[in-house]
Amino acid sequence: MAGTAIPPDTAPHAPGTAARRRPGRPPVPERPRRRRSRATAGTGRLAALLVSPTLLVLTVVVLYPTLMALDESLYGPKGLDPKTGFISNTEPFVGLKNYTDIFTQAGDRFWNAFWNTTFFTVVTVSLETLIGVAMALIMHRAFRGRAVVRAGILVPWAIPTAISGLLWKWIFNADGIANVLIGHQVLWTADGFSAKIAVVIADVWKTAPFIGLLVLAGLQVIPKEVYEAARLDGAGALQQFWRITLPLVKPALMVAVLFRCLDALRMFDLPYILIGAQKGSVETLSMLAQNEASNVRFGPASAYAVLLFLYVFLIALAFVRLLGADLIGGAGGTKKRKGHAVRTPRRRVREVTA
Repeated sequence: MAGTAIPPDTAPHAPGTAARRRPGRPPVPERPRRRRSRATAGTGRLAALLVSPTLLVLTVVVLYPTLMALDESLYGPKGLDPKTGFISNTEPFVGLKNYTDIFTQAGDRFWNAFWNTTFFTVVTVSLETLIGVAMALIMHRAFRGRAVVRAGILVPWAIPTAISGLLWKWIFNADGIANVLIGHQVLWTADGFSAKIAVVIADVWKTAPFIGLLVLAGLQVIPKEVYEAARLDGAGALQQFWRITLPLVKPALMVAVLFRCLDALRMFDLPYILIGAQKGSVETLSMLAQNEASNVRFGPASAYAVLLFLYVFLIALAFVRLLGADLIGGAGGTKKRKGHAVRTPRRRVREVTA
């Protein structure tokens, strides 16, 4: 064994390694271990520092009131103290009794307000989406007087809701403009289905420009070359809208619809001013909570507020998970296909020797 020689183009491997290569090929370099650099740590600290004011504001404005409402919902209204005969200074702890009363004693009123809230949300947001997209297409076209048209369309959105409610209350009065135009006497502000129609009309008139404004912002970033190429391919106006405009403007449209859904679910001021309080045909969950709070029943009012918060949260979560795929897309070379994450393989560069 003393005469065994090692070829000059090979080198002994280190103990514990199983690297094999063919003669004439360079060794494959080992992948270095990933180490967190100081720059990455510094960037993370800077990001946390920049996000901390937003998190603080959200904690003060959202988290703290939600926890306080949840805590208050576990207490009942103040009653008479049997020892003194006066109103007690403390609220009795009742646990989940306020929630059970909502679904038992006040079940009819709660479900009426729940369906009214859902009805207003679905109908108003649907109409506002259609009208808002039409407004955006009109404002996007180039014609003489476009600035005046844009200002006129955006005026209803700039009017405060309280002023808008008073304006439409005057229009829907018994001898108002609405009855004069239709030539028929309709009690719009009375308790009935006509009151629902009045609230829908007033809300669509006020907030449709909001969707139109966001959709217009999405239309202005679409390059004109796309439409020119579509016209050269023989696409008509309807095909251009369905194949080009709508897909490219979808992210802005989804954001607008999401905001409007969250706003409509919390509807209070417009039906309260236009129709009035304690009207069963237009009473929403927010109006129900306000009515309980005005009667110094803060425990039941907080329970209604917590249920409304859960309803809004579930709708927003379902909306984002089902329809917000374009807004929460994958990044970093990860593609989603049929519910599975497919990683894009990295290209391996091999060194070719002569």
